[in-house]
Amino acid sequence: MDANEPGEQRASGWSQFGDTPPSAGGFAPRSPLAPPPPPPPQRAGFVLTRKAIAGLALAAVTALSAAALGGGAVGAYFAGGSRPVPAVTKTTVPSPVFHNASDKFTVAQVAEKVQPSVVMIQGQSAEGSGVVLSEDGLILTNNHVVAGQSGELTVKFNDGKTAKAKVVGTDPATDLAVIRAEGVSGLAKVTLGDSDQLKVGDDVLAIGSPLGLDGTVTSGIISALDRTVTAGSGGGQQLPPGMGGQEQASETTTLGGMIQTDAAINPGNSGGALVNAAGELVGINSAVASDGVNLGFAIPVNTAKHVSDQLISKGTVSHAYLGVSLAEAGGDVSGALVREVTKGGPAEKAGLKQGDLITKIGNTAVTGGDTVVGQVRGYQVGQQVELTYQRDGKESTVTVTMEEKK
Repeated sequence: MDANEPGEQRASGWSQFGDTPPSAGGFAPRSPLAPPPPPPPQRAGFVLTRKAIAGLALAAVTALSAAALGGGAVGAYFAGGSRPVPAVTKTTVPSPVFHNASDKFTVAQVAEKVQPSVVMIQGQSAEGSGVVLSEDGLILTNNHVVAGQSGELTVKFNDGKTAKAKVVGTDPATDLAVIRAEGVSGLAKVTLGDSDQLKVGDDVLAIGSPLGLDGTVTSGIISALDRTVTAGSGGGQQLPPGMGGQEQASETTTLGGMIQTDAAINPGNSGGALVNAAGELVGINSAVASDGVNLGFAIPVNTAKHVSDQLISKGTVSHAYLGVSLAEAGGDVSGALVREVTKGGPAEKAGLKQGDLITKIGNTAVTGGDTVVGQVRGYQVGQQVELTYQRDGKESTVTVTMEEKK
């Protein structure tokens, strides 16, 4: 397995979904939340039962062993929704946006601040969420929300208005994409936070359009940091008729450095906002655990900013690579075994050899090859990373300078 590509994965079953009541956590005393919007009209094949909801997920997940601590590979599926798109309905006009992002607000105030910056994205056969980056229509979302959608996309804003949109650029390796809504101005762009400052236990809100219910807000905390998640549909499992087909169903993506949260995330939340108690964007909601528990995963905003800046400026993204092929260590040994070293690559230049056991990359303990894959995908070209390995029973540390993958 190349350290830049996920290995063969195993398919897993669909998740069950449940409602998670909001929790005030460390927010200031909350003010009452507005009543939720009415559900969209029911259509044939779209009834919000547990059985139906499970069948509407964009992708099933790959089942990988989850580590008890950071760095373990977690089976998940993308939280995009792939189903018949409901009719667009008018919603209420949002309240004015708050401006002081350094203060802690109530849950209701944070929601009120951020909701105008979160949109619903609708394609011909799938839908998801997005976050407004600029007043003139640049919107950040997940690659799997827009991938495979022929024709124009439709963006629905928090005030009920809609606009056509086109893809600016996509990056499947990080599951990120940027689209542009056409003919718009004066949009409420989101305030970016710093995901490097997050701590386990921090309060967060997830905002998006699960199951077509735009403007939905759920609350929770940061449950863990630096997770490695392999998400997709796994093993070529066939999706229901009219919902993506075999080709889309076979794709998986391994992502490192992911934020884990217990704020409820469901199909359709993909591409939406994970914000802190100041209403600052700290992550892009992307995946849900595959085994029925309430665990969601978000791409850190620092990664999202790095990728989106490149997509906006040149339409493509430069990715770092390590230059090794990996195998699982086997048995009770934790780490990734170097099966082959690319000649002239970063790993060889740093002194790694075939047979070395990588046990740590950066600050992340390596539990298997997917940990290395996910972490490398989050690094930037030219970044120097400490790598710990074992050779003949002796532990050593080297500094690897990441180079651009050709």
